[in-house]
Amino acid sequence: MAEQLDDEQIQQQLPEGWERDGDEITRTYEFDDYLKGVSFVTDIGEVAEEEFHHPEIIVGYQEVEVRLTTHDAGGITDKDMRLADLFNDEY
Repeated sequence: MAEQLDDEQIQQQLPEGWERDGDEITRTYEFDDYLKGVSFVTDIGEVAEEEFHHPEIIVGYQEVEVRLTTHDAGGITDKDMRLADLFNDEY
């Protein structure tokens, strides 16, 4: 099982564009239209499935909010940081 990161580790490793919200890291991606956001969700969904680490995703009209945490560790781990970096690569 992945080990939870401490506050300093989270701050140091937090990928560009991401923010901490309690025991999650979050990012809202903006798009020109709804279907571009939906396409992005499909792309990151495939990445998440490959990593076997699944985010909470909220799809809006021109934005997609992504929330990451490692439930079995009770908070933010290296798995979340890695997935956030991979999602940024897809954007």
